[in-house]
Amino acid sequence: MTDRRAVAQAALLGLGSATVPFDASVNIAFPSITGSFGLPIDAIQWVVICYMLAHSSLMLAFGRMGDLAGYALVFRLGLACVAVAFTLCAVAPVYEWLLAARALQGVGAALTLSCGPALITSLFAEEHRARALGAYATMMALGGALGPSLGGLLVQEFGWPGVFWFRVPIALIPLLLLRDLPAPPRAAVREPFDAIGAVLLAATLVALLLALNRAGRGDTLLAVILAAVALFGLAAFIQRERSFRAPMLPLGVFRSFDFSLLNLLNALVNLAGFSALLLVPYFLARHTSLGPLLGGFVLAMGPTGGVIGSSLGARAVGRLGAYPTVLLACALAAAGLLWTANWGASPPVWSMVGSLLLQGIGTGLLQVAYLDIVTGALPRENRGVAGSLANLTRTLGVVLGAAGLTLIFTIASDGARDFLAGFRVTFLFAASLPALLLLAAISRRGPWLLR
Repeated sequence: MTDRRAVAQAALLGLGSATVPFDASVNIAFPSITGSFGLPIDAIQWVVICYMLAHSSLMLAFGRMGDLAGYALVFRLGLACVAVAFTLCAVAPVYEWLLAARALQGVGAALTLSCGPALITSLFAEEHRARALGAYATMMALGGALGPSLGGLLVQEFGWPGVFWFRVPIALIPLLLLRDLPAPPRAAVREPFDAIGAVLLAATLVALLLALNRAGRGDTLLAVILAAVALFGLAAFIQRERSFRAPMLPLGVFRSFDFSLLNLLNALVNLAGFSALLLVPYFLARHTSLGPLLGGFVLAMGPTGGVIGSSLGARAVGRLGAYPTVLLACALAAAGLLWTANWGASPPVWSMVGSLLLQGIGTGLLQVAYLDIVTGALPRENRGVAGSLANLTRTLGVVLGAAGLTLIFTIASDGARDFLAGFRVTFLFAASLPALLLLAAISRRGPWLLR
């Protein structure tokens, strides 16, 4: 494949993959959605949960499916699925319909993202892996950056369905134009797919998420039962992966403490970062005079920082090393979240822009460094699983953030009666996560800082 054709294929892959981070446009529509269906603020978590639950629980299974059946096939199925889901979301007559369509959108997103990193790295030589992943992460971050601003404009002009309609052609263009993408390694084709492992992982994540939700509703007994189910499911999944001859995830890589800490870090930093997309739209609507368009611009500063961080990620990894780049990313993310926690009742626009931008840069740097480490740790024939693991830990953080941060906000704000108090406590908690992980990583400074 010529360099020019590889770049064109990479651009189409980035466009198709960007349908997923473009979902940041939905966040600026949260007040419009809850108002349209007559819902309380805490009900909006299900718009996130239904989507992210399907997304995260199926990601690893679809990555393995890509290793076996072909990355291009799985990616194209994902594009077709999300195009249908966007249409169903946009025409939803009742809230329950919207939630079901969001679950279907999550399935399509899992299909699309599970094989995106594997496809992008297969287009270029291995020595250009970090650069290819940096370009891919930049395209993804660019979708997230454009989402809130574009979403604000669409909500202002067309109402909340507009944030779904605009993505239909974005999914269809690469679906129709992508051709001759790389096939999977031949040796992997004859391996069986671990369907039981996939079901166990999905059931574990469902039980965990519902346990958090029930805890937030005060249903302690059911929350404890669901948490126990989640622990049992996790144990069963681990046992299955250890005994199955072709597991979805080679668990041996987690024997490395650094590798395990890195995956935990990616999940928790993304959990913390979701606080901005969850609560800032309501802050802008309640405590500023900005309309949906300008509010979307402010909200877009987090993803815009992600674009900057992702574009600098390959250079940072080349000069500092992957692990030191992770440490820098944690420091920037914690600083940005702490700054947001101290906004007060009427912060100046520059303060809102600066804090969200700083947090986004940290997240963008983390994604490139993390992807480089994970794809390098697993064999090339498992690149679908490697990319899926990276996306799984990120989306798992968002899923847990949707439920966990809503719970913290609800408690701290006394049922949303004191919004600013809940906002501050939630962001202080969010800032503490990358800060604590940074301290844990620095305590491992020998293995981390010398890589």
